[in-house]
Amino acid sequence: MDSAKLILSELVSRPAPLVNLNRVESISEQKKIQAAKDFESVLLSKLLDEMKKTVGDWGFEESAASEQTQGIFWLYLSRHLADNGGLGLWKDIYHSAINPG
Repeated sequence: MDSAKLILSELVSRPAPLVNLNRVESISEQKKIQAAKDFESVLLSKLLDEMKKTVGDWGFEESAASEQTQGIFWLYLSRHLADNGGLGLWKDIYHSAINPG
């Protein structure tokens, strides 16, 4: 199961169009960096979801609870990877947010 689907409990708002990127200047540098790291974490989560599919059956019981537990494991693994350097994509994401042109 997709780990992002396990934690969403509310409706997700539509993404802002790219023309509104000039509003990024009002956000603190720390929040911009955290947003870039969070985005990399989601990207890593999706990557790990696809990698997980190649492993096959690990012998876990296939129930809703085990799927949720595995989803949480992969979510926290991706968050940990992103917080500890990740793939380094957050730096590029951050720079593209502050210099959209």
